[in-house]
Amino acid sequence: MQRTRQDAVDGLLPEERARLILERLRAQGRVLASELAAELQTSEHTVRRHLRELADQGHCKRVYGGALLISPSGKSASVRMGEAVDRKACLAVAAASIVRPRQIILLDAGSTNVAIAAALPDNADLTVVTNSPEACARLLNRQGFDIILIGGRITQNAAGSTGATALLQIQQIKPDLCFLGACAFDPDEGVAAFEAEDAELKRAMVKASSQVAIAMTSEKLMTAAPFSVAPACAVDYLFVEADVTAERRALLEAVCDNVMVTRS
Repeated sequence: MQRTRQDAVDGLLPEERARLILERLRAQGRVLASELAAELQTSEHTVRRHLRELADQGHCKRVYGGALLISPSGKSASVRMGEAVDRKACLAVAAASIVRPRQIILLDAGSTNVAIAAALPDNADLTVVTNSPEACARLLNRQGFDIILIGGRITQNAAGSTGATALLQIQQIKPDLCFLGACAFDPDEGVAAFEAEDAELKRAMVKASSQVAIAMTSEKLMTAAPFSVAPACAVDYLFVEADVTAERRALLEAVCDNVMVTRS
């Protein structure tokens, strides 16, 4: 006799339950303990125990009522630079479209922001302040750019200047627009980063800038990272890919005024 879905759920072993919860996390990014308990026909206490174990293993971050998937961005910058190059280029073109002539642009480190540097328009009389040597290299020998490279200690993961020197320099400028690098973004948990110094610098960037924009590949949406940067409502423009579901887009639009979907 063929087992029904309910029969399969009722007979789950603990390790099977944990696997299903992890699959749901990877598919949805955020899970709620109450919903999982109802679906798996078990107690919320049992679900919370599984979520705690998954968090201990580094798969997720516990949040109120459930858990968030840990962002896949905790890789070295050299690895990230070679990933999803075409997708990041599409995001970069869309992001660069909001830039206006004679603006002061603050460009944070990150592989997508390096693509934005390459997509910025020539001859727009832009001042670009960046802590990313890679972004700086994309702008050299191009017309219409005044480039200011922020100094400081460069970490392997961030591939951009951090620390006290960089922080002091950021605090002394007033950019019109900041393209902020984000390791993770969630409507409830906001923008997050993997390193404490990087998060501190990003917070200073947000505080200094008139407007903040983030361009983000889909796998980093509805995910978490250890260090908080800013609430989601601090982001004025959020550029996302076309595969973002209508449900997710509605959640993003509830906290961000301008959610812009790129077309490949």
